Amino acid sequence: MLTRRYPISIDEAQAKIENITLHSEVETIPVTEANHRVLAADIVAPYDYPHFDRSAVDGYAIRKADDHDYPKVFKVVGDVPAGATFDGNLGEDETTRIMTGAAMPDNADKVIMLEDTRTVDGHDDQVKVVVESPKGNVTDAGSEFHAGDTIIAKDSELNPGGLAILTSVGMTTVAVYRRPKVGIITTGTELLAPGAPLQKGKIYNSNGIQIPNLVEESGGVVTSNVQLVDDNDLLADALKKAIAENDIVITDGGVSVGDYDFIGDAARDSDELLFNKIKQRPGSVTTAFVQDNTLVMALSGNPGACFTGFYLYVEPTLRRFMHKTTRTQKITATLAAPYHKTNGFDRILRGTFEKQADGSYNVYPNGSDYSGALANLQTTTCLIKILHSTKPIDLNAEVTTWLLPFK
Repeated sequence: MLTRRYPISIDEAQAKIENITLHSEVETIPVTEANHRVLAADIVAPYDYPHFDRSAVDGYAIRKADDHDYPKVFKVVGDVPAGATFDGNLGEDETTRIMTGAAMPDNADKVIMLEDTRTVDGHDDQVKVVVESPKGNVTDAGSEFHAGDTIIAKDSELNPGGLAILTSVGMTTVAVYRRPKVGIITTGTELLAPGAPLQKGKIYNSNGIQIPNLVEESGGVVTSNVQLVDDNDLLADALKKAIAENDIVITDGGVSVGDYDFIGDAARDSDELLFNKIKQRPGSVTTAFVQDNTLVMALSGNPGACFTGFYLYVEPTLRRFMHKTTRTQKITATLAAPYHKTNGFDRILRGTFEKQADGSYNVYPNGSDYSGALANLQTTTCLIKILHSTKPIDLNAEVTTWLLPFK
């Protein structure tokens, strides 16, 4: 039977998705695998960093008591490369050669830069300091942070610099929010698998490669990617399995108002139907529901509409699951090329943008806006919202625009 549809606005649909509870979990992973993962707890310094006073330059370490009456000659009593230490204390007018990053002798207070010293002819164990150094050239223990300090806050997205901080305090594992597991189901008897012979009346499953790559780029983990013919029993079994094994299930196809409206029936009978029609084109049949605490996002089988629906509804949800913000930047831009169509629903155009010198943006329709068109997907860098109207939108009108990531 056909599913009754109750259309809502794009904003209402996005709000319903944003308001559902996502069951994020925490996992502990190696720091080496944590780039761009989000911390599930504050990182607290286990000790002062640096944990010893160290030289900031190549030169000679001296005592504060001997830092006077230049130029003067010091006796060289040691050599401290990085990673080594000097045993004992310096005596009067004694010094050690020291390298950048090396531990200071216990009673040394200052490092004279190598450039401010001269060798003493015939005396390998002496060095002449020719000028007083105004700087101490010592990095003090605890100058970066102290034991107990929060050095990276919970909900921070780690980057290579953050990984360096974790490693600097000896961490090898870290607690992060788990990436969402995503199952993908594509339906359509008309679909061919890649590599199959071309047949009249059939098309290759372009969404079968588009969706999983969009998911992976957005931080999700694709656990399954199933292609089915139009069969209610097959879809019911696949959907049940995917819901049981995943945090989010994405379907495409089988969501129209035709004779094979299988997803629509599943949405109607679900634990919570969020929406089953949106006042937008393309992709008005986009549907969302919750079953057994798993979100099911049913996108249009048409590749253009599927692409649009993913960025408007799925990408922000995947990011939120990991306590991240969407990378799809919503702005107000200027429509810098004419668009003459009118529509009873808001229309989402695939477009391109240019950032102007003053920081504003110009946007341009990019080829066909048809639901099934895909030739412009490679070059589309933004989505442009044209409000529903009985007359064409004015040139240079302000339009809501979403700048797409990964472009």
